Order: sequence, then C-alpha cells, then structure tokens
Amino acid sequence: MSSTSLLLASTIVTRKTKEIDDEVSLYSMRMHIKNRDYEWQIVWRNVLAFVYLHAASLYAVYLVLSGRCMLKTVVFALLFDLFAALGVTAGAHRLWAHRAYKARWPLRLFLAIMQTMAFQNHIYEWVRDHRVHHKFTETDADPHNAKRGFFFSHIGWLMVRKHKDVFEKGITVDMSDLEKDPIVMFQKKTYLVVMPLICFIIPTWIPVYYWGENPWTSWYVAAMFRYTLALHCTWLVNSAAHIWGNKPFDKNIGATDNVKVAIFAFGEGWHNYHHVFPWDYKAAELGDYSTNFSTALIDLAAKIGLAYDLKTVSLDMIKKRVARTGDGSHPLSKDLSAPLEDHHHPDNPVWGWDDADMPEEDKKLAEIYKKLE
Repeated sequence: MSSTSLLLASTIVTRKTKEIDDEVSLYSMRMHIKNRDYEWQIVWRNVLAFVYLHAASLYAVYLVLSGRCMLKTVVFALLFDLFAALGVTAGAHRLWAHRAYKARWPLRLFLAIMQTMAFQNHIYEWVRDHRVHHKFTETDADPHNAKRGFFFSHIGWLMVRKHKDVFEKGITVDMSDLEKDPIVMFQKKTYLVVMPLICFIIPTWIPVYYWGENPWTSWYVAAMFRYTLALHCTWLVNSAAHIWGNKPFDKNIGATDNVKVAIFAFGEGWHNYHHVFPWDYKAAELGDYSTNFSTALIDLAAKIGLAYDLKTVSLDMIKKRVARTGDGSHPLSKDLSAPLEDHHHPDNPVWGWDDADMPEEDKKLAEIYKKLE
C-alpha cells in the first residue's frame, strides 16, 4: 500500500476525537464574540473525507464488478463489517450506552476491539452523544436531530459543528459509569493509535498476505468500501428510523420501527420500541434472531457466562404501553382508531437502565435474565 494511501487513511475521520471539556472550553471562549443563535459552520475536513470515501467506494464497486477483485476479499470485507458492527450494536450501544446488560471483562475487551474496528469514535464519546440523543431527542441538543431532515440526520450532522445545546446538555449526562471501566478508558487513551491500525491497515494487509490480493484492490474494497458501507448502515438508524416506519409503542415520538433498517443495522431498526424501552438488551420485541443478530450474540455470551443481568420488558408493560400510546399498528393494540399526533419530546426520557429519571415502577416490572445474585 502506498504512502499516499496511508496518508489518506489518517485523514478519514467522521469527527476528530475530542474531549467534551475541551469542546466546552473552546465554546465558552468564543461566546463573547459569537451570536448565541445557531450558526452553520462547515467542517471542511470531514466534507473532503466523505467525498474521498464515497469516490473510493464507487471505485471499489467497479473493481468488484469488473472482476478485478477476488471473491475471498469481498467475503472477508463483509465478515469484517459484521464483527465491527457488533462492537457498536452489542457493545457501545446496548452494553455501555444503555446498561441493558452486564458483561465480564473478556466480553468487554472483545466488544471494545470490535468497536475500534468500526471507527465511529471511541466508546466514551459514542456513548456520550447517544445518551444525549435519547435524553433530548429531536431538539437542538440532539446531535443528529431528525427534524432537520434526512440528509442532516444521516450524514450532514458530521459535516457541521455541533449546536451549542449539544455541549451544554451533554454536560448534564452522567458518564461516571464509563469512567470507572478500565477497558473503556484505555481504549479512549489509545484510540488514535490503535484505530487506524485495526480499521484500515490490517484489513488491507490480510487479503494481500493470505491470498495474494492486489494491494490497491484490497485498500479500496476491504478498507474503503467496507468502512463506508458500515457507516451508512449505522446512519440509517439516525435518519430513516426517525422518519419512515410504524410507531406501535408511542405515536408521539419521532422514532419508528423499520424492518429494513433492522436488517442492515443488525437489529437496531426497531427504533420506536427502543426509544420507549432503551434499557431492553434486545432493543426490540422479537421472539427470534431473524433481524437481530446482536441479540443472538448477547444471548450466546450469557449462556457461557460472559453476560448477565439481561434486562428486558415484560408482556404486561408492552400491553399497557401499546394501549396507551401506540399508533394502532401493534397486534395487541386496543385502540386501532387512535389519531396520529405530531411527535413531541416526552417528559423525563431516559437513556438507559441507570438513568436517574427511570421510574421505579419500570424497574419493578422489568424482567432480568441470567441475574447475578
């Protein structure tokens, strides 16, 4: 792989990893000269990186369709994508962001490595942004506010500076649990060194070394295309799953249940359910794993003793919520004629199990599997 390609790899960033205290300090320094109204400030570094990523991905498609890429390389890229995605879905999302279950250190280490492979910022920053998203959904404090349209919530939010409310409200979100996790903090400290290695360099090297793939082809297919595809699968949860789909559990919020997104995002598309019950380790109301591979991994880990205290929603809670706020699309709905209302931000939403605003009644009605006594 050429030095130019390596240089490009180091510049491909969704957002430069920053500490929130640094962001807040920078914001405070500028407040005396900046208007407090939101100003669109384009992050040209990210814009150029996305242009390169998508141009490289189109070229990768050409390499595959023209027969210049080995089938082994394509299969490897997809499998690499799968494991990286699980680091985000089962790890950063359900374990660390929502505290939906607990994991012993070998599983946490595995998920942290997989999440680093995904390159969506380190776990601490990912969790902070996601908890803010749940607490302040579709307000200015939401990093990818869907009320600003599909493009903004899908990719545009990474091309501009965050709204000041994201910083101000972000400070109020409790992150002490992650600060006590040595694996999370070690990943945070070493992220900028380890991430380029296992996200770009190693997946490019493996096809070249083990089955003789052309280095140029491997870079574009196993690194660039694979990474870009993973990003879009994740972004669909922020965009499509807040715009199109059903609202069987709460018609008053923007999040929707979207089966297509669930397939592409390994079970994260049942978003209406997830925003109502963010602490459910399944992130969905499902009896199988057909569109929820992430749940299968957590259940497997629980069977071998690496995951425990799996929180989920009781049938009684589902029935009550469907009857009270559902849009009538759920089979258990008792009010099929309920009119749709313009969605709004509910009072005291929670980001997950340990949120101080979580009602005690919900904790009592919740079901916990593999509970560690």
